[in-house]
Amino acid sequence: MKYLFAAAVLVAGSFASFSAANAAGGCGPGWHRGPYGGCQPNRGRVVVVERPAPVVVVRPVGRVCPYGFVWAYGRCRPV
Repeated sequence: MKYLFAAAVLVAGSFASFSAANAAGGCGPGWHRGPYGGCQPNRGRVVVVERPAPVVVVRPVGRVCPYGFVWAYGRCRPV
């Protein structure tokens, strides 16, 4: 029972350390630290920076069209 309680305290403590306020310097989303360390609201537009999505390249594997046809202009056409 001691180990279960210790594990529960450890998990609860680790989840308590993660919050949105930590990411914004302790001020919270929409706020930032000023020149003297106080929290100030963000002015202007809110900019969200995200990672660009990876580029997906799709290419056909093997033969696409039956024999006697060739892939041209987006579909199989006779030779």
